[in-house]
Amino acid sequence: MENEVVLMYSLLNVFFFVFHTTFILFVLFGWIWEKARKIHFAAVMLTAFSWFGLGIFYGFGYCFCTEWHWNVRYRLGYVEMPRSYIKFLILSATGWDLNDDLVDAVTVGVFIAIFALTVFLAVVKRRKETRS
Repeated sequence: MENEVVLMYSLLNVFFFVFHTTFILFVLFGWIWEKARKIHFAAVMLTAFSWFGLGIFYGFGYCFCTEWHWNVRYRLGYVEMPRSYIKFLILSATGWDLNDDLVDAVTVGVFIAIFALTVFLAVVKRRKETRS
């Protein structure tokens, strides 16, 4: 590969790492800030659409951001990637090579809890607005 192409893919790799990790953290904690809850709701729904909607066609838990990132990393020579981005983060941050099924189960469990909390907060807000 030419140096410019390698540089471009290296920058994309960093971009996806920062963007995707930040997005995940926002899905986990964005509900805390009341002013961010509409955007948080949209982020949670986008995640659900990707995992469950697009997942019908590409496999349960499909994430287009992970696919794009893996494609970039493949072009940089990383040919063996974990099946989930969460496992990738855990492995990158700690070196722990946890069981794929365990990581997936905890990820789905946490997402379902966040999804339920997000819907609950939206319903509570709607009821407060209706009463006013």
